[in-house]
Amino acid sequence: MDVDDPVPRGGAGGGEPPRIRRLEESVVNRIAAGEVIQRPSSAVKELVENSIDAGASTVSVTVKDGGLKLIQVSDDGHGIRFEDLPILCERHTTSKLSAYEDLQTITSMGFRGEALASMTYVGHVTVTTITEGQLHGYRVSYKDGVMESDPKPCAAVKGTQVMVENLFFNMVARRKTLQNSNDDYPKIVDFISRFAVHHINVNFSCRKHGVNRADVHSASTTSRLDAIRNVYGASVVRDLMEIEVSDENAVDEIFRMDGFISNANYVAKKITMILFINDRLVDCTSLKRAIEFVYSAILPQASKPFIYMSINLPPEHVDVNIHPTKKEVSLLNQERIIEMIKDAIEEKLMNCNTTRIFQTQAVDSSALTQPNTQKEKGTEVSTPTGAKSQKVPSQMVRTDPRDPSGRLHTYWHGQSSNLEKKSDLVSVRNVVRSRRNQKDAGDLSSRHELLTEIDSNLHPGLLDIVKNCTYVGVADEVFALIQHNTRLYLVNVVNVSKELMYQQSLCRFGNFNAIQLSEPAPLRELLMMALKDDESMTMTDENDKEKLEIAEVNTEILKENSEMINEYFSIHIDQSGNLTRLPVVLDQYTPDMDRLPEFVLTLANDVTWDVERDCFRTAAAAIGNFYALHPPILPNPSGNGIQLYKKSKDCMASGECDDDLTNTDEDEIDQELLAEAEAAWAQREWTIQHVLFPSMRLFLKPPKSMATDGTFVQVASLEKLYRIFERC
Repeated sequence: MDVDDPVPRGGAGGGEPPRIRRLEESVVNRIAAGEVIQRPSSAVKELVENSIDAGASTVSVTVKDGGLKLIQVSDDGHGIRFEDLPILCERHTTSKLSAYEDLQTITSMGFRGEALASMTYVGHVTVTTITEGQLHGYRVSYKDGVMESDPKPCAAVKGTQVMVENLFFNMVARRKTLQNSNDDYPKIVDFISRFAVHHINVNFSCRKHGVNRADVHSASTTSRLDAIRNVYGASVVRDLMEIEVSDENAVDEIFRMDGFISNANYVAKKITMILFINDRLVDCTSLKRAIEFVYSAILPQASKPFIYMSINLPPEHVDVNIHPTKKEVSLLNQERIIEMIKDAIEEKLMNCNTTRIFQTQAVDSSALTQPNTQKEKGTEVSTPTGAKSQKVPSQMVRTDPRDPSGRLHTYWHGQSSNLEKKSDLVSVRNVVRSRRNQKDAGDLSSRHELLTEIDSNLHPGLLDIVKNCTYVGVADEVFALIQHNTRLYLVNVVNVSKELMYQQSLCRFGNFNAIQLSEPAPLRELLMMALKDDESMTMTDENDKEKLEIAEVNTEILKENSEMINEYFSIHIDQSGNLTRLPVVLDQYTPDMDRLPEFVLTLANDVTWDVERDCFRTAAAAIGNFYALHPPILPNPSGNGIQLYKKSKDCMASGECDDDLTNTDEDEIDQELLAEAEAAWAQREWTIQHVLFPSMRLFLKPPKSMATDGTFVQVASLEKLYRIFERC
């Protein structure tokens, strides 16, 4: 037997022990990755924590097939430096600490530099990022901890977007155990909900890929109760009590806890415990058991409490490096801390236990008219028709043992049926009001009419083409080629994208994510820029004064209607007349900001503010035109277009170059402007293929007008080509 062959433990004596080998680095990294990224929800948690560490105010999560096919986390944090991209996904590369001693005072959630590296060993990772002050961002893909190619310039929103595809593609056993996509998505939603409750200054959203409505959509707020209400509903907030515990005067430690706990009236089948220690989401089994023990004496057996706690300790009292996924920490004097929290909760519950609320049911008046002898014979009462009706609990419950009153039927007398009906109506109204989301505008009739109009104007043939087409490529600056069955079509990208954005504006009505502008944009300046670009207005002093007056009037119009457009379309204008936020109409897509002045002018001039239906239609049309994939403002540098980038100012201004300039050296070309133009056109082509057409297949309902206005033009048919070839 070869000495390298392993020998089973306990095998026949006399054989040599197996040789110890040093594993290859790729094997070590893959084993470590399986420990750090245990399931898709682990990856989401790591990426969201990275976004929060980056100072993000908006974090958006998109998931497909429970995270196995796609996990996309976008934020508006400070981004990643270009020079750091080559080592971004290497193991143990981090910006959080530089020496082991830094762990004693660590305040960030990440510190090991293992999460992103682990994802590259078990999935395909693509990072898009831009830092403040850069003209464009960079996109780069990673595999096994290293870049697959050099970073490519691209258009990007402030911050970072990390996309993880085909998670666990090389771990067959792990992937099989996670095949049911329904298993992990609720865990992801639960993670995002917990982060949204604690980080009240961050906007969170979580949705399934291809679905308009987010399962978690929280807006930044100053109230913790408002955050809990947004995520878990008003019915939870109604039964919560604030709790605070501290021993800041103690000599040996400084401990402070604040949060909200449910009172004795809260009823739930499963405990909800949200625990943050030094702003880190963790689990603590011993604390959870202690709290459940306290509540077991108060709540019915099948009911569980709702707990939110934020514990703050000196960093040196918390050991964060005890678990691969950092979901557990070790505390100094942990037993004492748990005992203090337990005593505080017990005292709070005892003080609130003077009143209790019991759920009631309406009384079946027909059952009350039955003779008492029938009630005493059994648990069922026969009706005149022979059917059996169940006993119904009474409207009032006897809770005082000192009350000598006898049977429950005595509690039915003296009650007015009208009062009962009135109280029932009041309770129903209160429940409806408490559950209503004030920002949910989906039930507006005008919006429904516009959506119905889209459905009624649908062209079935074009819909089949859109749903089942294959993207071929870009034909020119306006048209793209698609194939459907045996036919080839030219598609007007501008018209199609404009209609898609219009429809999405109505579908996401009142439920947009937001693009936060890096700096507020004054409306007056934007309007002046748009008016100066208007060819119909000549450049004179009188016209300049007229333009200023028009800009002032339009600014006031937009400020007057700012509350409405912010609530319905997520276009935020502050009190000073600055534009600060724009809506996300399509995920992974940012409009051309060079067209922002034109959009603001259109919004002020072309929107019919007085009539609700026309207002929604014209506002959505303005958004659709702004977000449409127009050709970039810089000319296309391909072919003869490169002549427009000569350093001759006259040539650039007129667009006409002499023949003697066409063969000049590269030194006479404005390389910086040329690079910007190439990046813009390349980004547009990428967006058409990877964002526009996939979104068309999912969402676009092409109107009948597109069949005749040149939006879709058939240019070839395989059957006709065969006939032509036969003739030849």
